[in-house]
Amino acid sequence: APRKLSFALTLLAGAIASVMWLSQRPVAATSTYVRAGLSRVGATRSSHRLGGGLRGDLRSQSNFNGLPLMRMTTSSQQKRNLLGRASLSTVNSAAVATPQKVDNSAKAKELLDSVDTIIFDCDGVIWKGDTLIDGIPETLDYLRSQGKTVYFVTNNARKSRAGYKKKFDSLGLQISPEEVLSSSFAAAAYLDKANFKLSGKSVYVIGDVGIGEELDLLGIPWTGGPADMGKTIELKSGYKLEHDSNIGAVICGFDYGINYYKIQYAQLCINENPGCLFIATNLDALTHLTDAQEWAGNGAMVGALKGCTGKEPIVVGKPSPLLIDYLVSKHGLKKDRILMVGDRLDTDIVFGNENGLKSCLTLTGVTSEQKLMSPENKITPDVYVDSINASEDRQQGHTGSKLEHISLHTCTCARVHAESTLIMS
Repeated sequence: APRKLSFALTLLAGAIASVMWLSQRPVAATSTYVRAGLSRVGATRSSHRLGGGLRGDLRSQSNFNGLPLMRMTTSSQQKRNLLGRASLSTVNSAAVATPQKVDNSAKAKELLDSVDTIIFDCDGVIWKGDTLIDGIPETLDYLRSQGKTVYFVTNNARKSRAGYKKKFDSLGLQISPEEVLSSSFAAAAYLDKANFKLSGKSVYVIGDVGIGEELDLLGIPWTGGPADMGKTIELKSGYKLEHDSNIGAVICGFDYGINYYKIQYAQLCINENPGCLFIATNLDALTHLTDAQEWAGNGAMVGALKGCTGKEPIVVGKPSPLLIDYLVSKHGLKKDRILMVGDRLDTDIVFGNENGLKSCLTLTGVTSEQKLMSPENKITPDVYVDSINASEDRQQGHTGSKLEHISLHTCTCARVHAESTLIMS
């Protein structure tokens, strides 16, 4: 018995030594780039994030036969996130400094002067549910008066671009249809770029009317969507749910009428139809259905399909480069002169950081200052603000130039002092 115990202890000591040696080895990020079922693996990224909010080039200019490549990660560390939400992890966490408060108009003016275009997320930035956030009309009016170009890019696929134009109108915000882009549009545009219509196949939609409306504009046939709300299955001997073997793509967007029928139908298409694409409009964990609380987002729907298919989706909304590449190509924008403003670290800020834009986090949405400053958070915006309310300070009796209070009210600049290797997870 003593001899067996000694042998066991020797093995245990060897195992511990091996683990310690492996833990000291450098970690590399392995990424899979996906386009219409084709993939390539590789590209370890590293970057310089410099003081003053400037960064080195985090981008890999990735196009595969003209289509933006969707960056999906495969390292074991990243597998621990059930919904596969996009986030940034830093190998050397000490490289990320605590964000510093900017309390003067010079810093705010410097940032605004450094950009020509400002892209706003919508939910949690412009509105919550159907309630407009205070000061938004004044902010937009002022930015336009200063010659800034403004766009709105939302991960919410419930509406089409035309539907969002109506929502802006109902809230008293005057925008042109070309100024708003949604993930419902991104999903349809992705299939159009892939010449999906030539395949003669159809699309199954989990989601609201927005996805279907965008597919209709491109003449891509589809089924599902709101029409499948309320459908049920039968639990009886010999029953099986029949599905269309001609479905060539499943698009999963936010669906407040999600049910077991839809999940089962989608998984049959993905698992049993050869080459069927699995497309997610976004992976947002939470969303703003009302201004009273946060609600489960599309990440919950996508997570259900990932769980029963074992497959990763092609993500077309933020932080995918598809929408920014579309804007840059269509309007001739310069990425280093664009500011991305959003309330989510893992979508909006990653979208800005990973695509070579400046990034600004606003605390009017799902991210609190406590979460931003938490040691566990490794996603750092260039700046963050309490809100983008242009009139808030003036209402409190402050004086000074309008530019001093616009957009960067109580602004903070995030400085990163050292090179860090970033992993998308």
